[in-house]
Amino acid sequence: MTYLSDRITIDTEQCGGRPCIRGMRIRVTDVLDLYSAGLTADQILEELPDLQEEDLKACLRFASKQAA
Repeated sequence: MTYLSDRITIDTEQCGGRPCIRGMRIRVTDVLDLYSAGLTADQILEELPDLQEEDLKACLRFASKQAA
């Protein structure tokens, strides 16, 4: 497993090697899609109870760095 940050990981054997959160099968894109659908952080955490607020922030930081 490759650690892109303390919260974002890549495992070539999981989710097609896409960036995931803390080794879970929750992809960064899953979280970003929920944000883009208009959900708030609280709603995302309710929808995905295994996540923590810091995970959501890590997804946004990751996306920002990829876009830069």
